[in-house]
Amino acid sequence: MTRLPRRALLAGAALPLFVIRTRPAQAAEFSFKLANNSPVTHPQSVRQQEAADRIRQASGGRVDMQLFPNNQLGSDTDMLSQLRSGALDFFTLSGLILATLVPPASINGIGFAFKDYDTVWKAMDGRLGAYVRGEIDKRGLVAMEKMWDNGFRQITSSTRPIKTPNDLKGFKIRVPVSPLWTSMFQALGASPVSINFAEVYSALQTKIAEGEENPLSLIQIAKLYEVQKYCSMTSHMWDGFWMLANKRSFNGLPPDLQALVAAELNRSAVQEREDIAKLNGSVADDLRSKGLEFVEVDKPAFRDALKQAGFYADWKKKYGDEPWSILESEVGSLS
Repeated sequence: MTRLPRRALLAGAALPLFVIRTRPAQAAEFSFKLANNSPVTHPQSVRQQEAADRIRQASGGRVDMQLFPNNQLGSDTDMLSQLRSGALDFFTLSGLILATLVPPASINGIGFAFKDYDTVWKAMDGRLGAYVRGEIDKRGLVAMEKMWDNGFRQITSSTRPIKTPNDLKGFKIRVPVSPLWTSMFQALGASPVSINFAEVYSALQTKIAEGEENPLSLIQIAKLYEVQKYCSMTSHMWDGFWMLANKRSFNGLPPDLQALVAAELNRSAVQEREDIAKLNGSVADDLRSKGLEFVEVDKPAFRDALKQAGFYADWKKKYGDEPWSILESEVGSLS
């Protein structure tokens, strides 16, 4: 964040009149960088730009938030490092990747835990989300109250349809840089390869990975259908983004501007959820028209395979009793 010193503002009073007339509009008192890893046309980017515009207007120009979408400032891990150092002020990041810094942040991604969106939002807008925000705060970051939707994730493949856990044996699947993803697909017998999203298309194109897993909307927007043949409707995990702020940057705002920024970012998060819900209603048909073959799967078989492999028991130990009990109070018994 860049704050214009008061002395710099007062110094203008001593300048000749013609200089004052030819100067550009007064710079914002607080200038922020906001970044994400989504394409510029994705609802996340669109709604974040709208939030930035509303914040600028409502603050009377005091707060300027510049959006850098589509990994313009680096990979997810690069931008998380920038956020922690203060080189970046706001950043939306998957809880599953944030878990490299805040381990409980990945708990929403436990395989086959959430059956539908009603269950997701009840948990993440409620006790489970509050618990994770508290853990994020302990690591020097601020998390806004409302998560952004990234959707239920589906598996795509260029080599064979995935219908049962046996079809994943030895399957080279790209996963984000997150221990939970790697652990889950190893438990299912696959060979996960951790690759940042900016490199996914080329990894699939060059066969570094046979397949990947993402929400349908991202498969569409990133044109992954061009390098994949099958889409298995596993809905194996729900993934969302935390709107994170550098604590020094956020706390440097007066209380009224903190409230404004949080309110507008949360407002756009809820709108983005609605956008994704609408997209999910039409995107499958569009992907079919582009040649992607959809495959129905045996979901209970996947969940049973994870249970038998000790996946749920292992992660219960890793998270601890408190967050796991909160999760199960929302979704039912897993282990």
